[in-house]
Order: sequence, then C-alpha cells, then structure tokens
Amino acid sequence: MRSEANICQYPSLGSRFNIPTVTKGTTSTARGIFFQLCPRCYAGKIFRRSVFLFPGMHERCPACGLKFEREAGYFLGAMYISYGLALGTIAMLGLLLWWLVAWPFQKTVIAAVLLFLPFAPVLTLLARVLWIYFDQTLDPDRTASLRRAQP
Repeated sequence: MRSEANICQYPSLGSRFNIPTVTKGTTSTARGIFFQLCPRCYAGKIFRRSVFLFPGMHERCPACGLKFEREAGYFLGAMYISYGLALGTIAMLGLLLWWLVAWPFQKTVIAAVLLFLPFAPVLTLLARVLWIYFDQTLDPDRTASLRRAQP
C-alpha cells in the first residue's frame, strides 16, 4: 500500500500540511476505524495516541482539517453505540463464563460485569470513532472541499 502513497496538501487552519497518505480508495473503512483514522482523508489520526493509552482527541484532523466534534453534545450518539458494545461484550463474557465454569446465573452476571470493566475505556473511545464514521457517512462535512474549490 505504501507504493501508492501520495502527498496531500490541504490549506486549512492557515498552514499547509504535507502528509504522506494512502489514497482513500486503497484504505478500507474497517482499517480506518481500527487505526482511528479520519473518515474523510484516511491520513490524520483522530486521537493523539493509541486508544490503549487513554489519549486526548484532536479537535480537527491534522491532515485535512475535518472538525471531529461538530457541536456541543455531538458525541451523545456515541453513548448509544458504547451501550450496545458494552451490552454485547458483557453478554459474550457471561455466556463464556457460564459455559466454562457453570456458575449460577447471578454469579456469572456479576463476574461478567467485573471482567468487562477493563474494556470500558477502550470501547468508549471505539464508540466515538464509530460515531464519527457513521455521521460522516450520513452527513459528510464538505466545508474543507468548498474552501479548496473557491479561487
């Protein structure tokens, strides 16, 4: 994939970014979500560090200038995604525990919730990435492309 790299220049935020990127056609959405890449350019990172290190989030994409948090309360939708991910994870852990150790139901549920707790921060950040991708699919932010098209 690196052989298809090019230089994207986006005049945003008053400066030019020369960032080697993989063209959008060669990067899958699943890969972009896994590596927390910008849904518009697949070059900039959404978080400053890995999601496993409790990172801060960039306000805008470092490559194309896409604003990740469009408005106050933007990530409310990510809470619903996070809830679904948490419920699915707890259910899978509970079924696995019930199958492996055959504990009573209440004890299995409590153990599954306790085993889930270390995964909660990672799933919360993953839910934010999924929400950004979902939102950009339904309502893409075209302000940067409009700025580039103007003379």
